Amino acid sequence: MDLDLQARSRARLARDPRFDGKFYIGVITTGVYCRPICRARTSKESNVRYFPTAAAAAEAGFRPCLRCRPESSPGTAAWFGTRNTVSRALRLIEEAGLEDDRVETLAQRLGIGSRHLRRLFLRHLGATPAAVMQTRRLHFAKKLIDETNLPMTEIAMAAGFGSVRRFNAAIRKTYQRTPTQIRRLAISPELVRENEYVFRLSYRPPYNWKALLSYLARHAAPGLEAVEDNKYRRTISLNGAPGYIEVAFRPESDELILRTQFGDSRRLFAIVERVRGMFDLNADWSVIAATLSHDPMLRPIIENSPGVRVPGCWDGFELTTRAILRQQVSVAAATTMVSRIARAFGRAVPFGEKLNRLFPTPQDLADADFSRKGIGLPKARLASIQALARSVCRGEISFEQFNDPEILLKKLLDIPGIGNWTVQYVAMRVLREPDAFPAEDLGWIRALGLRKAADLEDRSRAWRPWRSYAAMHLWNMANERTEPAKGGEQFSRTRWDEEQRDEPSASIVT
Repeated sequence: MDLDLQARSRARLARDPRFDGKFYIGVITTGVYCRPICRARTSKESNVRYFPTAAAAAEAGFRPCLRCRPESSPGTAAWFGTRNTVSRALRLIEEAGLEDDRVETLAQRLGIGSRHLRRLFLRHLGATPAAVMQTRRLHFAKKLIDETNLPMTEIAMAAGFGSVRRFNAAIRKTYQRTPTQIRRLAISPELVRENEYVFRLSYRPPYNWKALLSYLARHAAPGLEAVEDNKYRRTISLNGAPGYIEVAFRPESDELILRTQFGDSRRLFAIVERVRGMFDLNADWSVIAATLSHDPMLRPIIENSPGVRVPGCWDGFELTTRAILRQQVSVAAATTMVSRIARAFGRAVPFGEKLNRLFPTPQDLADADFSRKGIGLPKARLASIQALARSVCRGEISFEQFNDPEILLKKLLDIPGIGNWTVQYVAMRVLREPDAFPAEDLGWIRALGLRKAADLEDRSRAWRPWRSYAAMHLWNMANERTEPAKGGEQFSRTRWDEEQRDEPSASIVT
């Protein structure tokens, strides 16, 4: 959503949290840039400049505000919902973490020249790729100073500075304080166990935590995941190292609280960014709702259930395997098979009775003997999973370093047993494509009184570019017809599940 000068001025004066992250405010008299929600004394309009991103404000010579902490704002929404080169570049920056900041490498992966990439960044974000990377590095370092007890040496490495000297110089130049002085100003982080960290992750309200957590609970595989006490927990793995995450909801401050245990602090940026994607924290609900509400059928659903998000995933290979397993069986049956596969082939981890397994790697499953483990996997599903695993092992498919989503999806379609419904589901939850839409869903076709998938595809065009969010509303609507079991951890199968179990052309993930 593009905001003109007058709209930005009104949002600044109102300190409306819905505009947090959509633009930043530079105050000429202080040389500081702030979030629209900053509680500092309101400046005169003549002393204010507006910037589309924090990096643009930094490029103009402003330093981050220590009161409103721009590093804690939701991701800038200006480019979300597009399929352009800039959005792909930002996604690649997320994946690479803070270790490789060479613009030439980024441009090469995008298939364009570095000069052209620079022009695109300046046009869309108001800052160069190098400035965006540097701002992210500084913001993450500030977040670690404020929210963890990590020694400064580890923070320097985790934030990608390479040396303590570079880290100290950058922090002093940007904040006009040393890292130690900044930590003294911060609220003391809570005491945690060794290798455990707590982060506060902001979102734009409203946020429908209940709907998202219910969805995750229905798909939670015992041993890998647990949903209890209004929290989501799961085991994780990065570069072969194990850990776990726990995510809780804090509506009073418009934040999710991430607690993670992981042995390598250099991976904290990747963990935080991946969790932000899992819980769709950069979504701008007001823009999404404005489009979807034009449909008379969706309007009352959206009004009664604001803030719905599209859940992402921790690992693309795991989610794609789950989607294959989900074909023609219920959610409960699929999660049972996921747990059996994890117990049979996954690595054991010491994170408690409910979190004791990592999901197997592609190498674990490529040539695994499923017949000796009693998993009960249909032969067609087994063949698809092992074909997927072998393609990943050969480097033909990569969920970690993909460039063009369309190329990845086409490669998935080449695997026997994977059709367009599964590919669109992967696009929604792995690639986080806001306009992905599995139009072959038999339940939706019947519920909307349509005859075939082509009719639903036509109907969905009015929902673009936010069809993934429409899909979540349709699935949530289906699940409102069922009652949760005692404790709310598992849901019974819907009538739609039962009707489509034996129909090979239809799949439902609810």
